[in-house]
Amino acid sequence: MNTRDEELLLKCLKRVAPGTDLRLGIEYMLQAKTGGLLVLGDSEAVLKITNGGFYIGCNFTAAKLYELGKMDGAIILSSDTKRILYANTHLFPNPEIPTSETGTRHITAERAAKQTKELIISISQKRDAVTLYIDNIKYILEEPRIILSKANQAIQTLEKFKNGLNHLLLNLTVRELEGITTLYDVASIFQRAIIVQKTAKEVNKYITELGSDGRLLQMQTEELMDNVEDDYIKIIKDYVSGDVKTDPSKLKEKILNIESDEIVELETISKILGYEMQGNPVEFNVQPKGYRIISEVMRLPQILITNIIGKFGNLKNIMGAEVDELAAVPGFGKTKAKSFVDRLKKYSEYYFYNDIYNGKEDWIQK
Repeated sequence: MNTRDEELLLKCLKRVAPGTDLRLGIEYMLQAKTGGLLVLGDSEAVLKITNGGFYIGCNFTAAKLYELGKMDGAIILSSDTKRILYANTHLFPNPEIPTSETGTRHITAERAAKQTKELIISISQKRDAVTLYIDNIKYILEEPRIILSKANQAIQTLEKFKNGLNHLLLNLTVRELEGITTLYDVASIFQRAIIVQKTAKEVNKYITELGSDGRLLQMQTEELMDNVEDDYIKIIKDYVSGDVKTDPSKLKEKILNIESDEIVELETISKILGYEMQGNPVEFNVQPKGYRIISEVMRLPQILITNIIGKFGNLKNIMGAEVDELAAVPGFGKTKAKSFVDRLKKYSEYYFYNDIYNGKEDWIQK
């Protein structure tokens, strides 16, 4: 499923998630085993394929939907699902539209969804199943307990991948402070970031489908993904080639949306950053500009960080600069410059100490 379809499906899942009046009405219809066909939208395309039935024009409630579901035919709701417009109507979509369904209700729903581009919900009378159709998307809703089980497994997987990403970020920090960063280190970060991002999307789909039942999972996910995308942008700003003029946030989206079969290709990530790899990326040394580490060392205005990097060029030169040299940067001043130098020294000592103390000096591939 491409990004557009994923976003479209999420919007649809929000409209029928547990906790909404529409979902409650659907549950009533499932319990009564009446079946039903719901059209969420009264666009011109919908009205063109509608015939017969009754104009209702009342405010939506779950009880009213349940009562109207006892009749045959489709129920047409307003786009915001706040009003019930028609009941017992018949839909006549183009019969030449291809469909993979077999039941009359589902065939009609799929063809109508493809023709009108509106959300059509088919409630099966015999199978107790709810199927969403919109455009070319078909999605069968599952019971909340099954979704919750899948969501918990996905959260555990996300946490595992995120820990792996944190390990790589720590490795990158140590190598940056040592001045031995390679293109392999940078590309590996985004290689893992793509996996983390795709897993987070899967978790978010489950959370959306759970509606009010997914609040705790949403809090867990937000905590896991806190500031992650900001780090991606800072790393891109640190390492993007000067020949690339694209905005870092757009580069981030381009990298994170790389198709699955390209995830293992470090060359694909390197090209987006503006590097044409020749040979092994482990042997391709790169110098960070310093956006990420400066931001971690001291809270400074973005314009001041830009001024520092504009004067010294990269992190190595910044780490070797004297207090007086840093004080000469517009907006810095001697007091702030001295504090920055002291904090940068403690920051470096902390990472070097922990790297050796924890027996992880083998992370640095000298």
